[in-house]
Formats: sequence, C-alpha cells, structure tokens
Amino acid sequence: MNVAAIVLAAGASRRLGELKQLVRLQDETLVERAVRVCREAGCNPVVVVLGASADRVRETCSFKDALVIVNEGWSEGMGGSVRVGVNALGPGVNGCVITTCDMPAVSPEHLRKLITADEVTASFYAGRHGVPAYFPQAMFRRLMELQGDTGAREMLKNASAVELAGGEMDVDTVEDLANARETFG
Repeated sequence: MNVAAIVLAAGASRRLGELKQLVRLQDETLVERAVRVCREAGCNPVVVVLGASADRVRETCSFKDALVIVNEGWSEGMGGSVRVGVNALGPGVNGCVITTCDMPAVSPEHLRKLITADEVTASFYAGRHGVPAYFPQAMFRRLMELQGDTGAREMLKNASAVELAGGEMDVDTVEDLANARETFG
C-alpha cells in the first residue's frame, strides 16, 4: 500500500512572533522534523505545503526528496492547504496522512499506527480527535471540498482514533515553544 504524507506548513505564525516552520528543536527545524517523521513512517511521497514566507522557508530548510508546493491562498486557512496538498498527489497513492509542522510529539510509530486500509483514522489527545490523521484514497474527493480554517475536523469527529501522548502540545505561542524545547530538546 502506497501512503503519502501532506505536511501543512503554510501559516504566518502570528501568535508565535516568528516563523514556526523555522523554529529549531535539537538540530532541525519544525518543518524538517515533520518531513523526517513522515519519511521514517514510510510515507511516499511527502508533500510539504508552504504559504506565508514560502521563499524564506525554502531557502532555510533541507527538504531532500519531499515535494514542496506553495498554497498562494494560504490566508484562507487549513482547508485550502489540504486541497493544494491532495491535488499534488499523483496516481497510485492509496491514502495519505495529513499532519502539521508544529506538533513535536508526533513520531513515525504513531503515524504507522494511523495507517489503515480503508477508514479515516485520527489522533486522539486532549479529549478530541485531530491531526495527524489518515485518509484512504476514497476520501480524497471530500478533502478537495474543504474550505476555511476548520480543515478536516468534521471528517474526524466520529473516526477511529489512536492515542497520541503529548498531542495537545503544538507550537503556537512563545510559551508553547518553551514547553516544546523543555520536553523535546
């Protein structure tokens, strides 16, 4: 089964005050970390969706063989970035994992647990379902219809789920970044 990954990394990071895509944990940026985790989980291709400050992120990061695309309408929100990412998937992809670049608790092992043959599978943390999530190819049409900043939230509400310890930690604020560095280096 060929499973792709879409790494959402298009936002402007207004609450953080610096580009979260370029924030470093240990020896890599958050977006490089997300790409590495997807590769190590066996996802192929790995599609990175950039938006705000795309040129600066491209110049700074090493994406190796990941396909990097730009969502020119990034300010619309996550739905637009999901559409751009799904649209970039080629033939022969049986499903995809959608993840964000700002969740340092995500591991290759967790992504592998999400991947099933035929059903949407979400991550579960902080009492709710969320990303990263797996979507079989049969759901791509619905993903292409997403609008605004809610992303695939409605599609995940009643999905199967896999617990993601620490999943509630995402890097949105200076405090979040301090917690991530304390926890993950």
